[in-house]
Amino acid sequence: MPSTNFDIIVIGAGHAGLEAALAGARMGLEVGLFTFDKT
Repeated sequence: MPSTNFDIIVIGAGHAGLEAALAGARMGLEVGLFTFDKT
């Protein structure tokens, strides 16, 4: 499995999670965004 290094990891793609991930990406950081789908 390939490994990836992130500057920040955001757990949850709700409103706050997406805003945090977007802010990090706009600052040029490598962002990992993870969410859970119950279906």
